[in-house]
Amino acid sequence: MLKKGSKLNSILTGSCPKCQKESMYSDKNPLHLTKVLKMNDHCSHCGFKYQIEPSFFYGAMYVSYGLNVAVGIAAFIVSFIFFKTTIEESFIAIVITLIVLFPFVLRLSRNLYINMFVSYDPKAGQK
Repeated sequence: MLKKGSKLNSILTGSCPKCQKESMYSDKNPLHLTKVLKMNDHCSHCGFKYQIEPSFFYGAMYVSYGLNVAVGIAAFIVSFIFFKTTIEESFIAIVITLIVLFPFVLRLSRNLYINMFVSYDPKAGQK
């Protein structure tokens, strides 16, 4: 499932979508909030440039919006249906969930977005 060459591997690990041998981010820990979006300019293994064009990752905002809606709906369902909370308590649960998962959703949206346009190349980085 997470074998090298699958898009899921690159999306979940944040690795280079071309060679999948190196992380795209300068700091792998998304909980370092000041560095959550700091990316390397290019892959040191295959040389792939992550910023494909100027402002490339602005498109990831739309992916982030969709992910946040899905997370909010899931938080509502879990709190309202399974824990039998009120609407107000469910709203608070949604807000807390979105705040806690914010750095993970940011990175996941960038990973998803770049993997929409770049495919794995097993020969990338070989000489």
